[in-house]
Amino acid sequence: MIEALSHGITCIDTGYYRPGLAACYLVADAGEVAVIETGTVPTLPTLLAALECVSVKPEQVRWIMPTHVHLDHAGGAGALLARCPNATLVVHPQGARHLIDPSRLIAGATAVYGEKGMRKMYGEILASPPERVREALDGSRWQLGRRDLLTRDTPGHANHHYCIWDEASRGWFTGDTFGNGFRELYCRDEPFLIPSTTPVQLDFTALLASIDLLVAAAPRYYYLTHFGRIEASEVHAHSLKSQLREYMRFTIESDPGQDRPQRLAQTLFMYTAGLLRAAGCSLGETELRDLLIMEMSLNAQGALVWLERQKAASA
Repeated sequence: MIEALSHGITCIDTGYYRPGLAACYLVADAGEVAVIETGTVPTLPTLLAALECVSVKPEQVRWIMPTHVHLDHAGGAGALLARCPNATLVVHPQGARHLIDPSRLIAGATAVYGEKGMRKMYGEILASPPERVREALDGSRWQLGRRDLLTRDTPGHANHHYCIWDEASRGWFTGDTFGNGFRELYCRDEPFLIPSTTPVQLDFTALLASIDLLVAAAPRYYYLTHFGRIEASEVHAHSLKSQLREYMRFTIESDPGQDRPQRLAQTLFMYTAGLLRAAGCSLGETELRDLLIMEMSLNAQGALVWLERQKAASA
């Protein structure tokens, strides 16, 4: 799927894992292009085909801007950089070293998925030449044609996360900071956002503050990686923050034990399913479970890592 939006912005479905899960965005101005999020190495052909479809040559790409270095957002960065000879990779200061030397990212994914599974999902991750990498300091501006893209530090989901403000469209490219708005979860034609609290650097307090930072700009749009552009609404921010506070409570109150992650994931799923039904979601429980159970499992794991860190800090 390639969706032409306003203000020279194009949304591309990378096809990662399933349709409608992960998007990349092209921002074009005066013959220059920024690619926001890269997808993975296996999804790179889809991205390159989309560039060709909208008459963008790889030589026109000036900036490659993954919001953070989780592999569904940045796994294809090195491979895309190799195909775009004039591009510079713009990375959060805490993430740059991991794309210059991706060995830790590869090891982490291999530990979770196994070597075969890792290669199937993420392919051969290429290192990015350090001379073609620049760090996106908080508040830095990146000129693209006649416009600037502003990067703001937005920790919470990860310490190495930034969001990108586009004044021309008055929109934020949010990565995982402003949650997931899968189109299957629209309720009465309105987006329903769920938090993304995956391991291993989750910080609830920082994530709540980052959401406030985005809202304070009075945006017109949020460009979600998961998935697509939505119109900004205070309702979305309020709902996300309310869910995050409930996640914290559920996590703190969850009973210890070997099956704690599974029990917490089930709690988060039932809570989310209840919110969706109240909002008018037409999907049945089986459909919701198929769509969300992996998300809830990852969210529970991240929340429990946060809890252990809190306990260690107060010990």
